[in-house]
Parts: sequence; C-alpha cells; structure tokens
Amino acid sequence: MTALPEGYPIELERKIPLRDGRVVSIRPILPDDAPRLQEFHGRLSRDTAYQRFFSIVKRLPPDWARVLASVDYRCRLALIVEAEAAGSGPELIAVGRYDALGESDTVEVAFVVQDSWQNRGLGTILFEEILRAAVARSYRRFRAYVLSDNGRMIDLITRFTRIESRTTEHSVTELVFTLLPERATAKP
Repeated sequence: MTALPEGYPIELERKIPLRDGRVVSIRPILPDDAPRLQEFHGRLSRDTAYQRFFSIVKRLPPDWARVLASVDYRCRLALIVEAEAAGSGPELIAVGRYDALGESDTVEVAFVVQDSWQNRGLGTILFEEILRAAVARSYRRFRAYVLSDNGRMIDLITRFTRIESRTTEHSVTELVFTLLPERATAKP
C-alpha cells in the first residue's frame, strides 16, 4: 500500500448505508484513482455525462483524470464512493467535489452518480458530505452550475440549502447557496 498524501483527511473515510440496504464506502480521492475516474466516466450514460460536463465527452482524457484526481484536500477536495463489485474489488460509483473560487469563503461544488446507482439516496448523501467537508475547512458559501433542465439537481440543492442567488443564462442555472444551520451541524 502506498503512503497517503500529505493532508489526506482520513476522518472523511466511512461506510454509508443506502435506502436499499446496500453499504458503500466513501473516502477522499487519491492521485492513483485517475484511471478509475476514466473507467467510471465510461460507465456513465450519455445524458448523465452531459449533465455533469455540459458537453459530450465520450471518453475522459487521461490528463483530465489526473487533474481531477489531484487535490490538495483543502482548497480542492473530491470524495469518491465505492461499492464492492463481484470478484473485482471496489468499483467507483460516484464522485463529489469542491474547488475554491478565489473568494475566501466560497467553493464551487459538483457531483455525479453512476446511472445504475441513482435513485438510492446516494446523491443526497454525497452532496451533504462534500458540503460538510467544505464547512469543516471554513467555506460557508457554495456555487453550483446546473443545466436548467436538470430538475433533480436543482430540487436537491433547493431542498437542503438556503439559496442566496439564482441566475440562468444559456440554459445553465447558477445557484449560490449556504448550508442550512441544522444540516451544517448534523452528524453523518
């Protein structure tokens, strides 16, 4: 086993039960996960990949995967969710991330869940986990860019946060929000 990178937040590792009874693992991403990000992207439907990247990206290029897997765990953090796959070890099934925007207290957030794992509550869990991790690192405001027709994502954000601003331009909705106080202190 390779040594963990400096600053790796081991406290973010945990097992999480889903609504259907399955238990998955969540942990911070490692640079070695880059090839797994490419495999994960290859399992996303065309619609799911489009809703995450706002363009048709058939194959995640290796240099993109390396950039996405290389985080500092403070200003840039990504959490991955894994499930045991029959005979092949853990399979990456979801990724959530935040990136600092140059504003002292604001980060951009995004996440994607593999199609076969959607509708199990995983998106909600991952969204809350990445927001709590950001709050623990002194970020208080969040920004998300969502395709305007992605009602599920917009609904999730509006249900669990306080929206400060919402603007739509060229079919992309920008939401700026804060975590509701009761959610910021809730235990995972």
